[in-house]
Amino acid sequence: MPRTPDSRDGPLYEEEIRFEEQSSDPSGDGYMRYVSGAFRMQDDDGVFDPRFSDIDHKVIRHLIHLAEHGGPWDEFSTSPYREPKSGSGPWDHGYIWWESSSKSKKIVEKTINRNSNKTPSTIVWKVYDTDGSTVLVTATDTYAYTGGALTYDSITRTFS
Repeated sequence: MPRTPDSRDGPLYEEEIRFEEQSSDPSGDGYMRYVSGAFRMQDDDGVFDPRFSDIDHKVIRHLIHLAEHGGPWDEFSTSPYREPKSGSGPWDHGYIWWESSSKSKKIVEKTINRNSNKTPSTIVWKVYDTDGSTVLVTATDTYAYTGGALTYDSITRTFS
């Protein structure tokens, strides 16, 4: 077995590693530095902070749990209330999930905009912060049709 940098046989087990404060970002892919009080890492896409910000975590959590599963789970509210959005005709136009039937705080909102043949042209998701009115993120899916048929490779998603 090769020797470790401290000249001991076998693997090196440390209780902690201390990084010296650096003044510049990592110098290559796979490197990490402690710069101005925060860790910085570098991969093929560039230098990044390895932590999720509070907003990033909320957005990811909400989009996964709300959009994918169609509504809030127990961590969001004890008695959520779903209100359908009304529109012309019998077609689904989306919904709003509220924290309760008092409808004072929104959790997530889905709006389906339809084209002239009543198929969805865009679906807009808005995810709200815990205050129920501040939009954390808006995700918009735009649908393209060829000969009246949806082509999945031409659905685009944008975030704002």
